[in-house]
Amino acid sequence: MNEKIKLEVKCNEERMIAFRRDLHRYPELSWQEIRTTNRVVMELERLGISYRRMEPTGIVAELVGAKPGKMVALRADMDALPVVELSDTLSYKSQNDGKMHACGHDAHTAMLLCAAEALVAVQDELAGTVRFIFQPAEEITEGAEAMIQQGAMEGVDNVFGIHIWSQMPTNTISCHAGAVFASADVVEIKFTGRGGHGAMPDACIDATVVASAFVMGVQAIVSRETDPLEPAVFTVGRMEAGTRYNVIAEHAVLEGTVRSFHPQVREKMEHAISRFAKQTAATYGATAEVNYRYGTHAVINEEVSATLAQRVAVSSFGDGVLYSDRPTTAGEDFSYYLQEAPGCFALVGSGNAEKDTEWAHHHGRFNIDEDAMVRGAELYAQYAYTYLMENPE
Repeated sequence: MNEKIKLEVKCNEERMIAFRRDLHRYPELSWQEIRTTNRVVMELERLGISYRRMEPTGIVAELVGAKPGKMVALRADMDALPVVELSDTLSYKSQNDGKMHACGHDAHTAMLLCAAEALVAVQDELAGTVRFIFQPAEEITEGAEAMIQQGAMEGVDNVFGIHIWSQMPTNTISCHAGAVFASADVVEIKFTGRGGHGAMPDACIDATVVASAFVMGVQAIVSRETDPLEPAVFTVGRMEAGTRYNVIAEHAVLEGTVRSFHPQVREKMEHAISRFAKQTAATYGATAEVNYRYGTHAVINEEVSATLAQRVAVSSFGDGVLYSDRPTTAGEDFSYYLQEAPGCFALVGSGNAEKDTEWAHHHGRFNIDEDAMVRGAELYAQYAYTYLMENPE
């Protein structure tokens, strides 16, 4: 633990919270983070940290230490969601109708800026470079790839990210080795039958019936074709069929998502869903077109990096800070950074019943316990500092 970093973060707590509330008040959706990008740039210029704007939004900044060494990257996402904020008591409630920071990205951005300010205070001690990645478009899982394509991970030896987590108690930290977030794929299926009059079903092939049979039976893939010790989830979230009450539908369209932690399970689900859809359609004399799109990979924490994060957390905050949390089947495009360099992704708890901050992420009443932000900011900075000090070039 670096005591100067701890003191710097604490001294800048009010500024960090104010910045987070400003972003919360003016949320911007994926690829629309223009104001957010400009606000981050203003802070980086105040700190004297060099930066590069990305296209169309986002920033990569660098703090070069006084001594040569490796490069560690710290990542925060910046985009909001198309969610209506339901709280009427917040002084910093969203002013942009139908848009809300309902996942904590406003806090991530503010914490990373606070960490950057703390690292500036120890720049003369740093042996290496800290790269700060302020990423757009995480919510649509496009931002990380775009940042990487524009060079965000070039020369990076290790990468670290944080997510505020309302399902964990405030100030706890979870960063275990192995799977943390699942891969997140999208499935689109179009069933085609033969439409006709609702009073003459014998002359038709009802696509609604075909789609319904598929939905009712497809979970057998999970229960009977995948290893029960290797989780998989297939959810059909959208079904559209028919045009009128007395017309038998010729087409039915389904959209769903597949979540898993292991590449072999992911591949098995892809093939099994396609097979099941086509065979179900054939049973009724219909056809099926399946479009299976790979989304984010699973977030798999590298063991050495996760151990480092745990050690940094205990050194900074005490033995009781670590929280044993199970992997979540939510998706996170931080996984793309881990394809480029070893690293890990930590969860910082912000759930507090007394402050009403235990709502699920993406809910209209989601909010964070801002007391958690100090630990999040310090964890960012202490991780980068410790990694560089312990891994000389």
